[in-house]
Amino acid sequence: MKVVILCGGKGTRLSEYTEDIPKPLVQVGDKPILHHLMNFYSSYGHKDFILCLGYKGEKIKSYFKDFNDWNIEFVDTGEDSNKAERLLRIKNFVKENDFLLSYGDDLSDVDVNKVVEFHHKKGKTVTLTAVPLISPFGIVDIDDDGNVKTFSEKPKMEHFMNGGFYVMKKDVFDSIKPNFDLERGTFEELAKNQEIVAFKHDGFWKSMNTLKDVIELNEMLNKGDTPWIR
Repeated sequence: MKVVILCGGKGTRLSEYTEDIPKPLVQVGDKPILHHLMNFYSSYGHKDFILCLGYKGEKIKSYFKDFNDWNIEFVDTGEDSNKAERLLRIKNFVKENDFLLSYGDDLSDVDVNKVVEFHHKKGKTVTLTAVPLISPFGIVDIDDDGNVKTFSEKPKMEHFMNGGFYVMKKDVFDSIKPNFDLERGTFEELAKNQEIVAFKHDGFWKSMNTLKDVIELNEMLNKGDTPWIR
């Protein structure tokens, strides 16, 4: 199964790094987060990648130019394209009925092949991995008299959020319309037609959006706490 990875954005919230390199090349330990992500998919037997390049995409090409463990297709999908446009531009590279899709800055320990199995069972156009929303703040539990009962530091909430790590039917390309955003356009239309389902994952998931995220992922690696490595 092909693995499509969206790795063309500018990563403006990580300008400490992305003035010189694209966001997917920001390192966790001695490897870029993109390399960690591809290793993760490879550990489940998925070694055919389509990298949707954009901002400083030539640096991603250069990094993997002598890498022979995987089959990698590099596709320039434009510097200013949104996710839906990037996806549509690799349509002709996907020959199978189903493919995997991920963002180039997320890591998880979700069982990819269980998501694929769930996708086939449900038979919908898109399966996304849903992860619990974690509060960025501590939560205070207060009783009716104003007494503070407990403190919870950044707890998991009852709501779920989109964690990416998708499985998609090739039919998804027919649902992408001009000027559509992926989440707020294509996925909303699919949801109206009951063609998108969620695989709930309560394990590890983390996105690398800020300097704080980079530091936290590197601290985890340094401690040997690496749930995304199998």
